[in-house]
Amino acid sequence: MNKSTDQGNRKRILTIIKLVPTGRVATYGQIAHLAGLPNNARQVGSILKSFSGPNIPWFRIVNSKGEISQRRNESSQSMQRDILEGEGVRFTESNRVDLSQYLWKPC
Repeated sequence: MNKSTDQGNRKRILTIIKLVPTGRVATYGQIAHLAGLPNNARQVGSILKSFSGPNIPWFRIVNSKGEISQRRNESSQSMQRDILEGEGVRFTESNRVDLSQYLWKPC
């Protein structure tokens, strides 16, 4: 992919992430699919890993098991959970979000 394509994909992914409403989560794969990039869940993760910008609810993105993905910085994992719980998202005893209850279902 060229730099222009990468920037376009990044913009589409971030645009979709902005749509995830308060109290809901989306998966990396779901965001990739909605951005027209099926099978590119890792690209979503890469973009979020290197992302540092306002107004993007990065914390609402979880893996396909409903888990907060492992990061080098454990404090960001804790912060992600705290923010989600503050929005009313509850975690199971196995530290997962119940996707049947909290997964964002866009029209």
